Amino acid sequence: MSRHVAILGATGAVGQELLSILEERNFPIASLKLLASKRSAGKTITFKGEKITVEELTHDSFKGIDIVLSSAGGSISKEFVPSAVKAGAVVVDNTSYFRMDPKVPLVVPEVNPQDVKKHQGIIANPNCTTIIMSLPLFPLHMGIGVSRVTVCTYQAASGAGAIAMEELREESIAIAEGKPYHRTVMPHQYAFNLFPHNSPFNDGSPEKEKVKAPKGYCEEEWKMVVETRKIFDDESIRIAPTCIRVPVLRAHSEAINIQFQRKTSLEEIYSILKNAPGMVIQEDPADNRWPMPIDVTGKDPVYVGRIREDLSQENSFDFWVVGDQVRKGAALNAVQIAELL
Repeated sequence: MSRHVAILGATGAVGQELLSILEERNFPIASLKLLASKRSAGKTITFKGEKITVEELTHDSFKGIDIVLSSAGGSISKEFVPSAVKAGAVVVDNTSYFRMDPKVPLVVPEVNPQDVKKHQGIIANPNCTTIIMSLPLFPLHMGIGVSRVTVCTYQAASGAGAIAMEELREESIAIAEGKPYHRTVMPHQYAFNLFPHNSPFNDGSPEKEKVKAPKGYCEEEWKMVVETRKIFDDESIRIAPTCIRVPVLRAHSEAINIQFQRKTSLEEIYSILKNAPGMVIQEDPADNRWPMPIDVTGKDPVYVGRIREDLSQENSFDFWVVGDQVRKGAALNAVQIAELL
């Protein structure tokens, strides 16, 4: 059955990827409405050979719409998603605003597709790092049982949007040519550098009291903890994250150490991951070839490699995981939710 679809934030990096994936997967669309800010209204975007004019987002934009794919920032979702629900649409929201609302399902289709049925007009798309980690972690949790996870992320510019990606390109050229460069997105030199993720930290000061992360953790790190527990419906999993920005355009990498609840083996782990949906195992030790951002950019699966036993503690193994932040980390996951709907 064809659906009337609206994309909120259609001109952004994720919005553009949503359009591409809807076309690739031949999503059944009866009509498509593209919504963005006033400054983007009037632009035209081609979808399946047809030029569609971007419309300015208003509270009246959702009449007759069945599904809204929203990716325009938390403040926009806070203001406009209720209007979409009131108009009768189901919203798949890619921002963090609704994720931890107990009435809103938080869904990774390979993990908890059944939760889509619990929606009351809104389904939340998890954070990109959480999605990428969950694909290998969940089948291992179901098959063996996970007690503790330590994860370090290496996050691309795409997580901060199309402007950050362009800033990384421009800054890289400027520094290579010995020229000064004025940044507008990242707080520090991003080209040829890395630094802890620039989401807000809770330093205990009064102005940070609304930050939900415990003191010393940034919001990006704490999302990986609480979102994973909600998606897995398991509050017992212990997760210790460290999130880092690295000068890569659009694929996130994660070094994950998993401690299991019982003794296991490499053979059992490989057997589980080979049958896990949305996963590709890539390992070529002879050529020192493992998953890299250039391997996964533009691809749907999450790649995993460097699977090895952690000899420092019992029942523990290390994994190297890489996924396209714009696709599976955002747009593809949202479209998969829409397909479930």
